[in-house]
Amino acid sequence: MYAGALDQRVDVVGVSGYFNSRQEIWQEPIDRNVFGLLREFGDAEIASLIAPRVLIVESCQIATVNIPPGTQSAPARLITPPVESVRNELQRARELIAGLKPKPVMELVVSGDGAGHFGSAPFLETVVKHVSGARLATSRAAPIHLRQDFNSDLRLARQFKQLAAFSQRLVDQSDQVRAQFIAKIERDSGVQAFEKSTVSYREHFRDQIIGSFDRDLLPANARTQMIYDEPEYRGYMVALDVFPELRLYGILLLPKEIAKDEKRPVVVCQHGLEGRTQFTVTGDHTSYRDFASRLAKRGFIVFAPQHLYRGGDGFRTLQRKANPLKQSLFSIMVAQHRQLLSWLGGLDFVDRNRIGFYGISYGGKSAMRIPALLDGYCLSICSSDFSDWIWRTATNRYPNGYLAHSEYEIFEFDLGSKFNYAEMAALICPRPFMVERFHHDGLFADKTCAEFAKVRLLYENLDVGRRTAMTYYGSYPNNTPYTDRETFDFLHEHLSWRIPKSTVDQ
Repeated sequence: MYAGALDQRVDVVGVSGYFNSRQEIWQEPIDRNVFGLLREFGDAEIASLIAPRVLIVESCQIATVNIPPGTQSAPARLITPPVESVRNELQRARELIAGLKPKPVMELVVSGDGAGHFGSAPFLETVVKHVSGARLATSRAAPIHLRQDFNSDLRLARQFKQLAAFSQRLVDQSDQVRAQFIAKIERDSGVQAFEKSTVSYREHFRDQIIGSFDRDLLPANARTQMIYDEPEYRGYMVALDVFPELRLYGILLLPKEIAKDEKRPVVVCQHGLEGRTQFTVTGDHTSYRDFASRLAKRGFIVFAPQHLYRGGDGFRTLQRKANPLKQSLFSIMVAQHRQLLSWLGGLDFVDRNRIGFYGISYGGKSAMRIPALLDGYCLSICSSDFSDWIWRTATNRYPNGYLAHSEYEIFEFDLGSKFNYAEMAALICPRPFMVERFHHDGLFADKTCAEFAKVRLLYENLDVGRRTAMTYYGSYPNNTPYTDRETFDFLHEHLSWRIPKSTVDQ
């Protein structure tokens, strides 16, 4: 059906066992997960692209497919489309082309009340009639397969390898494609010209890669409850309204010695995959080492949001639902952070011009994407995530790449042709940007360093090289007491906050 819609050399299209409403495409196999599809196209709209050529639809039984959760694959199911659903969708298609003359052919053939085998004689006869005007020949005996030694599995294996080799060539060539895409970024005429040249790229990243909600935020209607009372700070659980049925909650840490009329910088501390906002504050969790509370002890105001990437297939299903609507998890989280920045900036004790973002692991993914789209963050720190992201997600030559893991929601459409992490960092530039990396964490190869070199060169070309840095640690998570981090010094410097005279990270 898609080939017929795209290629006008196809005169007659026969669709057997597929045509249906696509409202539940998020439950179908993930290869059907097309970004933005339902914003413009259901099956009826795609069928209208075939007109005025011929479309024959067969309603028939298909093999039931059920991929359960926890199988290293995206859960999915396929069932036989109900006849009435097929009929209604085809009627929608007819209504879309009702004004065409002569009236295009769109026919429905029902095989065995919708439960018959695909490729029924009436269906094939109808297709052949429109292709050649002939009739389907009748055969009294089934064809005999003369190649007795033929092995279709070997042919499928060859075809798969060819497809894989083709895709891997695209991965290898993608840096050249990205270079052509970003060629209009002005790198040699100063910061002002650079920032002006990146406006259209940020819009493209927002609208075509991440997805955006073009709607007004609700009043924040902040609700707070004190949950920590430590010698150096108090902690409050905070809930903010964003959109109807969408909220943001997190923990606000306020140092106790804030003076009257004083305005302090804020660090937004973002947890990683399957994390909780509390993990960044207490418990000395390996991935976080209480970095939020340690920063509060240094006098920073801290906000630790709860992000969506928790709950296994639950949040990944949300991604599946969002993608056909040209949205993503980050569309939602960017909206939440718009509200967070607005609310934080309105607090009497916050300097709205000194709000930084510090994310670890999946929070590092957030640190690349959210500050790239929201100017309210004056700096960003990406910890344990910065990499040659396109290579890591799409290569089949790296055992720790995402093709070997169950995080099927991680992919973003057309990212490889447009934005690797160096290009995302360019959308953060000239604001301060830092990478925190662990040499032997088993997740990121040394290609990370080459990707950061591009970032460093960009900042130096703009004569703001002091605003970017990479810090390294040894083995992760063992043998590295990274409680007193170089990232803390980076925050003190670029958020213009004094370093305490006495260390607080013993």
